[in-house]
Amino acid sequence: MENIWKKNSWRNYPISQQPIYDDKNLVKKIEEEIEKLPPLVFADEVRKLKKKLANVAAGKAFLLQGGDCAESFSDFSANNLRDSFKVLLQMSAILTYASSLPVVKVGRMAGQFAKPRSENLELKDGVKLPSYRGDIINDIVFDEGGRKPDPRRMLKAYSQSAFTLNLLRAFATGGLADLEKVHKWNLDFVKQSTKSRFLEIANGISKALDFMKACGLDNKNNSKFGQVDFFTSHEALLLNYEECLTRTDSFMGGWFDCSAHMLWIGERTRKLDEAHVEFMRGIENPIGVKIGPKTENQYLIDLINKLNPKNEPGRITLITRMGAQNLSENLPRLIEEINKNKKIVIWSCDPMHANTYKSNNGYKTRSFDKIAEEIEVFFSIHKKQGTFPGGIHLEITGQNVTECVGGEQKIREENLSDRYHTHCDPRLNANQGVELAFKISEFLKTN
Repeated sequence: MENIWKKNSWRNYPISQQPIYDDKNLVKKIEEEIEKLPPLVFADEVRKLKKKLANVAAGKAFLLQGGDCAESFSDFSANNLRDSFKVLLQMSAILTYASSLPVVKVGRMAGQFAKPRSENLELKDGVKLPSYRGDIINDIVFDEGGRKPDPRRMLKAYSQSAFTLNLLRAFATGGLADLEKVHKWNLDFVKQSTKSRFLEIANGISKALDFMKACGLDNKNNSKFGQVDFFTSHEALLLNYEECLTRTDSFMGGWFDCSAHMLWIGERTRKLDEAHVEFMRGIENPIGVKIGPKTENQYLIDLINKLNPKNEPGRITLITRMGAQNLSENLPRLIEEINKNKKIVIWSCDPMHANTYKSNNGYKTRSFDKIAEEIEVFFSIHKKQGTFPGGIHLEITGQNVTECVGGEQKIREENLSDRYHTHCDPRLNANQGVELAFKISEFLKTN
């Protein structure tokens, strides 16, 4: 029998990947301040997402989750946010047409400020300092003052998240989501492409839009035509912050982490008897779980039983991060185990993390071709298993960065220094994201 859950019961468990704050009284003061602030998202929005994700679990919708590896205080701007929102809409339009399914759009935005690290300390030029753990904890600048964990950064993360959500809601309802406008952006990409099959898909979307317009289904005749539902997500890593924004629904009951619509647990923090799993089991939000190649069958079932004892549809998304070869060797056994135990989950593919390497000129990068290969293998395995490949999880930006090699832009390792801006891991840029959506649309058609 599980212990009685409280939003602070995680504090009684061992915990990984947390900062060590010097001033405990200041931490408590900041937590009390955040407790009094309004929620960033609302229970009904969370329930709405969970219903949509239940459709994904049933094979009736597709999940597109993407955004920054780590949001930063310094790079925040309306233009950067608009461009990232825009590229996810562009990808969504392509995937919707290819699959004939609604696409559930979830951004890695408005809260993705904390990052797990392999090492507690970073060594540079003979100097050892605490590792950068995301702007909510410390600064990327390598000096003693910047790397010191500061609880006041939680307040800044909250404020930026509030600004971000305000802009996202405006973008989602204020005309930026107009499908004709989104398709025009995709046509601009196709005009520069050498792939004739991309043009065929784009022409098909154009004809579908013309048909809908002829039927009176456009922005002029239906105001909802230019609006979308857009949700937010981040890794629930810094539990001090997550606890402060966890509130009860005053109308229908239940505990909701109101920092985001969806939260996920990383591979480094999903031990059954540790704090992160304890915290996550008590909130009503949809939960993602990152799954690597060493994940054991029985462990996965035990974890799902703990996080979703009622087997509620839309509650659990299993996000594989393995690389193509490891995916081929390990995903089939995990799918079979889930099916044998009749667990309702969404299978999503994170093709980014296992494909990271250091270039010859010292930049951390990823190969577009390897990313596409892993997604293709993911779809192929699900086709053989008779299961639904429910979604993709990407680190992507709308900015024209040069952080991942390959794609139609033919970014090479020697180009990485041109516009390498990430605070953590390399991201796909807008053109690479749209190109990837066209490729995924082909996998969806054959699945």
